[in-house]
Amino acid sequence: MSNPTTEELKARVQAYVDEISDQLLAISHTLHANPEIAFQEYKSMALLADTAEAHGFQVERGVAGLETAFIATSPGAGPGPTIAFIAEYDALPGLGHACGHNIIAASATGAALAMQAVRDQIPGVIKLIGTPAEERGGGKAIMVERGAFKGVDAAMMVHPGTRAMTTRGTLASNKVEFEFFGKAAHAAAAPDFGINALDACIQTFNNINALRQHLAPDVRIAGIITHGGEAANIVPDYAAAAFSVRAATSEYSFDALEKVIRCAEAGALATGATMAYKHLSHYANRVANPTMARLFGENLEQLGVAVHEPRPGERMGSSDMGNVSQFVPSIHPYIPIADPGIGGHTPEFREAAASERGDQGLLQAAKAMAMTAVELFTRPELMEQVRRDFEATVDLDAAWRKRKFFT
Repeated sequence: MSNPTTEELKARVQAYVDEISDQLLAISHTLHANPEIAFQEYKSMALLADTAEAHGFQVERGVAGLETAFIATSPGAGPGPTIAFIAEYDALPGLGHACGHNIIAASATGAALAMQAVRDQIPGVIKLIGTPAEERGGGKAIMVERGAFKGVDAAMMVHPGTRAMTTRGTLASNKVEFEFFGKAAHAAAAPDFGINALDACIQTFNNINALRQHLAPDVRIAGIITHGGEAANIVPDYAAAAFSVRAATSEYSFDALEKVIRCAEAGALATGATMAYKHLSHYANRVANPTMARLFGENLEQLGVAVHEPRPGERMGSSDMGNVSQFVPSIHPYIPIADPGIGGHTPEFREAAASERGDQGLLQAAKAMAMTAVELFTRPELMEQVRRDFEATVDLDAAWRKRKFFT
């Protein structure tokens, strides 16, 4: 009996996703009904890890020092590449799954289980990697830095949206917090005895606003005052602010961050306060692997989903999948579950993430990822092209890659 062809294996994984569709939709709806925020996704992680274990995966929990991270591994029928499906499952505070991470988690699980159904025909290693805290905390960034993605040859996940896209990138993002320390005094009787920490904080905002015209157009700086004092008749001796500093590339985002820090130093110097800052996280700009993106797009179109390229100048956010893509050939395509104009992080998108259309997108995403993985596993020349693409599109010598944030 001859070995099945790539197309026959692709048909099998599609059929298996249909076979387990009720289970996958139940996972998605359970996550949606029980949202857990960053680093608190205990039940969500357990549901996914238990499901993988029940389907024959070897599961390691608490990976990279993160209680709600896991890696499920299944070795194949001989040597070959290691391909990972990425699940994220944190919700937004107050909004629940308004970014559709329930779909991301269930579709990645579905793709992994579908590959398990053809395990005896596929070489190499399958991984389902559970990554917490995409919205706040950068679970993937931490896991990359702590070595959880070592040995992975290709990684993929699918995000819900309003159009099917395969090559959309992201902005690099830095989160930074500033603290300003002054001297309390009576604001009416002895203001000259005080040092106003709030003035130092406000001056930082003014300095940043003066800086904006001298930054590249892709830079985005947003900030809030998180502490501004205790009472109007007391010169504030403490103030604090939090900022997000974004740019098109990781390298330039650090240049912008250094300028923002100087703005805070100047605000403190002008008022006589002192300043301390903490760089909380870095989300790298995401790079889509061209070969993987092409394969995924072709498979999605086989499923009847039209694929669109990002429009020039299209607005972007940030994601810790960018960190993965800078160290491992990756894709992070989008699947439509809502009409154009319905943005993520809204109540309307939350409802779409548990809708019939959301369910359909979940199954399409699981099938397209599994089909793409089949091609990579069974056609070594494609994996070689993926590797060459990665070396051509990612600056492996970039200085920012040598920085450590979480160790």
